[in-house]
Amino acid sequence: MQKEMEKKSSQTWAIILFTIAVFMSGLDNGIISTALTTIGDSFHVSPSWGTWSVTIYTFGIAISVPIIGKLSDRYGRKKLFLVEITLFGIGSLLVALSPNFTFLLVSRFIQAIGGGGIFVIGSSHILATLPKEKQGKALGVFGGMHGLSAVIGPNLGAFILQLTGQWQWMFLINIPIVIFLIVFGFTKIHETKAPQTESLDMLGSIILSMGILALMYGLTNLDSTSWISSLLSENVFPYLIVGIISFLILIKYEKSIEEKGKDPIIPYSLIQKRLFRMTLLVGLLSGGFLAGIIFIPAYVQQVLHIPVEQAGYWLTPMALASGIGAGLGGVLTDRIGARKTLMIAGVVGFIGFILFPIWVNGFFTYLIASILAGIGLGFLLGAPLNVLVGESAQKGQQGTALGTLSLIRQIGLALFPTLYAGLITGAYTKLNNTLDEMTNLPFIFADANNYGDLMEQVEKIADVSKQQEVLKMISQTLESGFSKMFITAAILAVITFIIGAYLNKRK
Repeated sequence: MQKEMEKKSSQTWAIILFTIAVFMSGLDNGIISTALTTIGDSFHVSPSWGTWSVTIYTFGIAISVPIIGKLSDRYGRKKLFLVEITLFGIGSLLVALSPNFTFLLVSRFIQAIGGGGIFVIGSSHILATLPKEKQGKALGVFGGMHGLSAVIGPNLGAFILQLTGQWQWMFLINIPIVIFLIVFGFTKIHETKAPQTESLDMLGSIILSMGILALMYGLTNLDSTSWISSLLSENVFPYLIVGIISFLILIKYEKSIEEKGKDPIIPYSLIQKRLFRMTLLVGLLSGGFLAGIIFIPAYVQQVLHIPVEQAGYWLTPMALASGIGAGLGGVLTDRIGARKTLMIAGVVGFIGFILFPIWVNGFFTYLIASILAGIGLGFLLGAPLNVLVGESAQKGQQGTALGTLSLIRQIGLALFPTLYAGLITGAYTKLNNTLDEMTNLPFIFADANNYGDLMEQVEKIADVSKQQEVLKMISQTLESGFSKMFITAAILAVITFIIGAYLNKRK
């Protein structure tokens, strides 16, 4: 009886601690977005270099997720959780103390290695310790925190920057949380690990890391205003080829490793399973949903004409809805299964995203659409995909399988912003040509970052009626670009529904 109570207490503490850690690590990528200009000014670097403080974090997470998942299966989830949290804390402290930009990038990479595996470790711990009928709710909580952190991050970053006036505090606030997690993680979480003794597949890890870095670097350098020419450029094409070849070599190498009875970093037996491949595809699409959040403040400012200092706060309804959606997704997964929950996520997400281009014209309509889109997003971030991955994996492979799912989601987060930016930038290109015909002013701009400069130029128009005409035309043209983005997201939701229906039929 006492052992049963201790086991239940440990499970409760594990869920609480993992949830806090997932929220903290997810928050740190969004929180820095509000301080990019400030950090760039501090170290006298260009905006293009400044964005590497975000890019290097994404790289680190993409590299660490599958490797940490494998290590947690082998050496223990509690042990790897403590190591990850410690690295995250050290990285946070080093970022805040950075004397130059190169030091900051190295520190952000350390921070990413520490934060990258937390979600995977927590999810695999849940799959290994909780009965199947309770896994959905717990995984739904994890997904909710992951979604909330992505949306709340920019708002919290703006608040801290406004309150303290120093970007360093965005990272220093992590330190007391890290200390709390280490102390209580060490004393309250029971160790779990897979019964394996094989050594880590180091060569496979190196090939995987090289492929991820090459692929993501190439995607980052894509020019959304000129797809074909940039795709064939020396900064993109060679890296994409290296990335693709690396993954092909990895699959062949992992197959040979598994045939020899050894332990690959990504088991070939998993990749062969239709359920696992379909789940990874939905994971890629969920990265596309998350990527759309990046452009919500710009949409609110440029289409709904909300002041820039208030635009970020309009993410709050979607943030709350994604948390609620993740929880509901967990409950539905327990009751009706992951496949049917995916179908519901597709329907709700489609309605939410399609409402933006056809109905949204103010706060009330925006609120309804963002809540529905957020709930659909929350479903995908929570239990269904993790449960399907758990079904695909054999006992002892959960961490590896979940790590691969997180990796695919990171690739989606790298790919879809480029696509969305291209759709929006296309509207700006069209706008540039139209303004030349309507006015004699030299309107020169290329992307959404120049919206403020554009408004300043519009204010120079002396004729009030002409000014209103130009403002109306700008709003309509920009809305067309954002509409294409939301329609694309709606199409992703339809594909999610189709995959869910297919898996449900094949069950």
